[in-house]
Amino acid sequence: MSESRTGGATDTRMDIHQILDYLPHRFPILLVDRVLEVVPGERIIALKNVSVNEPFFPGHYPHHPVMPGVLIVEAMAQTAAILSFKTMDSKPDDKSVYYFVGIDNARFKKPVGPGDQLVIEVVLKANKRGIWKFSAVAKVDDQIVAEGDLICAVRPTP
Repeated sequence: MSESRTGGATDTRMDIHQILDYLPHRFPILLVDRVLEVVPGERIIALKNVSVNEPFFPGHYPHHPVMPGVLIVEAMAQTAAILSFKTMDSKPDDKSVYYFVGIDNARFKKPVGPGDQLVIEVVLKANKRGIWKFSAVAKVDDQIVAEGDLICAVRPTP
């Protein structure tokens, strides 16, 4: 393990096989391809490679393909979920569900299209009684394309 900028230990990178252990999502809604860095209890940096083969592009929009903003937000929420599970030192199971319950201050700065690589940075702001709060930023080529404050919750399976 290497040292992070804040002095804590940095967990290893995660490939798609490891990500699949930490997210219950699967194609076509799995929106995290790689984790570059995760510091449990602090932050995570992940990638989403945007391909022309994404299932939403034929309908959004055929003449000018744009990744839907709601899917960029979902990619940020999935990245936050990985950070939460790494922080809890656990993996998803059938006894609980990790819900994305809200977003505040959402802003979309630039469209995202085929060939772009989203770099998603999520910082843990608070965790109290199963409610997680994060700040999230998605960038393409070091330019912010989307940002927001995410709220997630872990609840027992109904």
